[in-house]
Amino acid sequence: MRKPQEIIPLFASLLDTCSSTKNLQKLKLVHAKTIILSISDKDFIRVKLISCYSSCQQMHQASYIFSTMNEGNRKPTFLFNSLIRGYNSVHLYEESINVFAYMVSVSKQVDKNTLPGVLKACGGLSGLRVGRVVHGFVVANGFVLDLANLNGLVTMYGKCGDLVSARRVFDGMSERNLITWSAMMGGYGMHGEFGEVFGLFERMVGCGLVPDGVTFTTVLSACSHGGFVDKGVEYFEMMKGRFGVRPSLEHYTCMVDLLGRVGRLDEAERLLEDIGEVEPDSALLGALLGACKMHGRVEVAERVAEKLYGRRLIA
Repeated sequence: MRKPQEIIPLFASLLDTCSSTKNLQKLKLVHAKTIILSISDKDFIRVKLISCYSSCQQMHQASYIFSTMNEGNRKPTFLFNSLIRGYNSVHLYEESINVFAYMVSVSKQVDKNTLPGVLKACGGLSGLRVGRVVHGFVVANGFVLDLANLNGLVTMYGKCGDLVSARRVFDGMSERNLITWSAMMGGYGMHGEFGEVFGLFERMVGCGLVPDGVTFTTVLSACSHGGFVDKGVEYFEMMKGRFGVRPSLEHYTCMVDLLGRVGRLDEAERLLEDIGEVEPDSALLGALLGACKMHGRVEVAERVAEKLYGRRLIA
């Protein structure tokens, strides 16, 4: 029989595969095997298990294994980071912040991967006060030039409604990527500053950056919420024709909502004829049905449903 030190690397590799593929069923089988082989209590394996369960959004199990390990300050920083990201992935933002608070209480050193996750949790809770404290940690730990941390700050301030601070961070950045621009546009769009969204988009393109699907979701959402129908149609056509970005479900949903609000349902119907292999969901159909009901065009919903699903909505 192989010694533990010989099989631990093998199981570590298997767990890495489970984490990257988010294969929960395989993870449970590998975990069971580590128990049978009496290596599940080895710190290296525990760390891998926590990371895997977090990746698979099984936070109860990840948290339990985390609690059975060494004292807080002896746990590796990336383990805390993994838990923070895991809680964020299931929208348990308070738990993410609690993990960070625990790190601070045991004087655990953060790294450049810690604070973006905490800032995401602050944005998810609209927790501006805590977000400002985390901003202090970004500065104190020397991450003011790290792009991921600065993007996290722009996103957090934008979601919390402090657009002045978000723009101050944005304007002070020596380097920006698509995430940066989309985050700033998203903050403006969320709080009704639609002119700023469109202005930033043009400025971004003028800088030579090619917008991606996330950028266009942000811009189309702003068009939908602001009622800029013709501008939305222009951006949608620009996305396909000028930049070669294939529309996703979110883009089609934005456009159906945008056109449906003003009763241009025939255009929405023609748009959905080109949806191709994109799988429609309840949000898209809900947007269409809501618009059809509002404007008394049930027959449009019926035709689209037959095309998309091969069945009628009303028997």
